[in-house]
Amino acid sequence: MKYQLIIIGGGPAGYTAAEAAGKAGLSVLLIEKQNLGGVCLNEGCIPTKTLLYSAKTYDGARHASKYAVIVPEVSFDLPKIIARKAKVVRKLVLGVKAKLTAHNVTILAGEAQIVDKNHVTCAGEVYECENLLLCTGSETFVPPISGVQTVDYWTHREALDSKELPESLVVVGGGVIGMEFASFFNSLGVDVTVVEMMDEILGGMDKELSALLRADYAKRGIKFLLSTKVISIAQTTDESVQGVVVHYENTDGVGSVAAQRLLMSVGRRPVTKGFGLENLNLELTERGTIRVDEQMQSSVSGVYVCGDLTGFSLLAHTAVREAEVAVHTIIGKEDAMSYRAIPGVVYTNPEIAGVGQTEESLQAKGIAYRVVKLPMAYSGRFVAENEGVNGVCKVLLSEADDRVLGVHVLGNPASEIITLAAMAIDLELTAAAWKKIVFPHPTVSEIFREAL
Repeated sequence: MKYQLIIIGGGPAGYTAAEAAGKAGLSVLLIEKQNLGGVCLNEGCIPTKTLLYSAKTYDGARHASKYAVIVPEVSFDLPKIIARKAKVVRKLVLGVKAKLTAHNVTILAGEAQIVDKNHVTCAGEVYECENLLLCTGSETFVPPISGVQTVDYWTHREALDSKELPESLVVVGGGVIGMEFASFFNSLGVDVTVVEMMDEILGGMDKELSALLRADYAKRGIKFLLSTKVISIAQTTDESVQGVVVHYENTDGVGSVAAQRLLMSVGRRPVTKGFGLENLNLELTERGTIRVDEQMQSSVSGVYVCGDLTGFSLLAHTAVREAEVAVHTIIGKEDAMSYRAIPGVVYTNPEIAGVGQTEESLQAKGIAYRVVKLPMAYSGRFVAENEGVNGVCKVLLSEADDRVLGVHVLGNPASEIITLAAMAIDLELTAAAWKKIVFPHPTVSEIFREAL
């Protein structure tokens, strides 16, 4: 019952830390109350990408004639799409479990309760530890909108499992989750409306490229209500049509939009209750999140916090790196967490990705910069694979020393090439230094060299 490290939460931060610590020879106990892999693997990153790839394949088949490929009849089978998603998730969860078992990690299914920094209980048993790592993740936030509890709404969880396609869908929230589901259902022929409180979708991403993506989806039939606040939600009064009515207000006044289904995707918030966090008396930030140092250690020695619970970045890849830093610190290996180059990706079709500073963040900080912007058509590989479609690559350079400050891409496969930009930013490369890297030809990543 004594361990060198106890980890609460088996998501990307938790299982990464468990594997790394086990590999380093530490005795590790990982406690997870639901499924290994956390939200990301079971009901977030992986299942949504699986659905989106099916939709992308369907889009490709429908428009195959652009590439001189004739597909007479194209259709899809939604129950089989959902079944394939479940199969992919099961396979990857088993993979995570196998890796942990191979490194002698003890996995315990149940709800953990913190007694103090060295003792945790689960299912009536007490477990002792030298170090405690908290990786409890985040949960869907549903705002207290009038009437929301009286309607049958979806969160991402229900949207992932529905084997019936609604005729129409209202998505409240135009962030990453909202736009990815809007993209999926739009591809399958659903009438989609996105209601967003901010003046642009995808807050935090490059605003210019977000607007271009929105315009592209507007051409495909998605309706957008920006700078729009939802004031109430109700069931439709027409008994012949099951659905919801969303009442809203914006600069044009008040209005309403009805749909068969409602998806609430306003955001997520860290899980801080239900596992005895208050017993540690950790120091909090001004935002109410747990304060940690560069080694992911809290104000209490031996207690580390990684993933969504820190509030820095609710992204799986951020959590993975934080977990590595925490374990390295525990085993005495020098390391520190940097948030300078955390990529953000939205897996719509086309994809949009960005890393580092945006124009908006640079302006807010008063940092002088210059913009280099090129159509994606400057990449020969992009032209070969994207008939009748264009995109944009934007590179932000320091006015003072020409260092790469931020890079933003709209166009496939933005998710796969953005890492090159992240490396340039993290290594503090100048435009001249990055240009000296030899890019393979033809690749879409050459767009960076063209821009430089």
